[in-house]
Amino acid sequence: MKRNRLFFVLATFALLLATQACDSYPENPNRPKTPFKFSIYPSSTYYLDPSTGQQHYLGLISDWVYLTSEAESTSRGIIVYRLSDSEFLAYDRLPPNEPNACTDSHGNTTRLVVDFPFVVDRCNNAYYNILNGQIIVAEPDMIPNFPTTGVTVYPLIQYNTQFDGNKLTVYN
Repeated sequence: MKRNRLFFVLATFALLLATQACDSYPENPNRPKTPFKFSIYPSSTYYLDPSTGQQHYLGLISDWVYLTSEAESTSRGIIVYRLSDSEFLAYDRLPPNEPNACTDSHGNTTRLVVDFPFVVDRCNNAYYNILNGQIIVAEPDMIPNFPTTGVTVYPLIQYNTQFDGNKLTVYN
């Protein structure tokens, strides 16, 4: 009986996530237009980064890495997140709303960062769900420079992924 109840709860949660991910949005005008396609090997230890104090490894479910040189055609790099044994999500590190709100005098701009289970735009204090890219706005009054009424608020810029069990291809 407990097993059936657990299955029902998990199935309901999965359906809720899938339904939220199907929300339709107009095309984000901030989305990078340059086509790209690259492949990586998630089981490789190449993406471990001990200098950050946190080692991320795509060989593990629920882990993530930042990719920059692989995705030179995107504006600020890509976040790749491993959702399951065979599923990966890829998001641009470009903030989808107000991407240039925090540009310093040297032209450096903000990038999205992972603060699991969120992807965070620290300039605008905006949080996004890493599982579906949807924005989470708990207190809109605390988000400077961020459109919360009268305009479209975009989810994360997501790219296509294809995994053959060994090689992961990310493309737009």
